[in-house]
Amino acid sequence: MVKRILFVCLGNICRSPAAEGIFNQKIKERDSENFFVVDSAGTGSWHVGNLPDRRMRATALSRGIELTSRSRQIEENDLYEFDHILVMDKDNLDAVKSLIKDDMNPVNSKIKLILSYSKNSQLDEVPDPYYGGQDGFEKVLDLLNDAIDELIDNLID
Repeated sequence: MVKRILFVCLGNICRSPAAEGIFNQKIKERDSENFFVVDSAGTGSWHVGNLPDRRMRATALSRGIELTSRSRQIEENDLYEFDHILVMDKDNLDAVKSLIKDDMNPVNSKIKLILSYSKNSQLDEVPDPYYGGQDGFEKVLDLLNDAIDELIDNLID
């Protein structure tokens, strides 16, 4: 059965497209591409239609990960179309959950912080690298790389 995964951050130009790219690379390496549909979205609409931030694309490419998705804003329908919705921070978690009209909706259980899958970090949130320096982009990729390994292990079992 195909599992549908959605990664979400604020503008869908740094963290969530990086998560999408890392996830796609890892399932390709595991020859598991046919088992997943992967996408990313932002809670805001500022960058809709844009490629990921050039700094994130360059940093990811230095690790062999090409980021080619176009930014889009999450929609209520995504809550039902995707099996797992993984957000980068608590603000985005709240924003995604605000799309749910009924607090008792079982869709709540499929929305989680991505770093809840991390084995090597004590952080709860993936920091937004947009206003920082190069090291911020590297840190985001390191955090996501770790969490996505564990996520895939959980999904494939």
